[in-house]
Amino acid sequence: MSLKEELYKDCIAFVDKRLETVKTVIASNQKALESETKSSAGDKHETGRAMLQLEMEKVSQQFLVAKQMKETLYKINYEKTADIVCLGAIVETNIANYFISASVGELKKENKTYYAVSTSSPIGKKLLGKQVGNEVVFNGNKIKIKNIC
Repeated sequence: MSLKEELYKDCIAFVDKRLETVKTVIASNQKALESETKSSAGDKHETGRAMLQLEMEKVSQQFLVAKQMKETLYKINYEKTADIVCLGAIVETNIANYFISASVGELKKENKTYYAVSTSSPIGKKLLGKQVGNEVVFNGNKIKIKNIC
């Protein structure tokens, strides 16, 4: 299995785990909402329901974000190599290594650290479309692209 395929599969596993966690929280909140019964302390009941509704909205948003991440990952062809930084590229720089995919964070492979970042992240935007030898400035640091796979 190639490095890119391993990174890709780690990203998919991360997003799948996040989706499962969010689904569990949604189900739990749904159950809590359904089991809320009107008590003699009406205001307390309404406050509890309102808090659950807010939590449901927040979790539903997290679910949508995770689904979008998965859709983005499905657009990656990990067998393809590129000369420019694009979705699915592994970018090695003088400062860090990046996998342009979804905002998953730090992944460790072959004793190296790779940061899975989306094309809409600040560093992803800076690197997108660049070639080997190009430099970008990010957070006051000059980042030179050494390799793209």
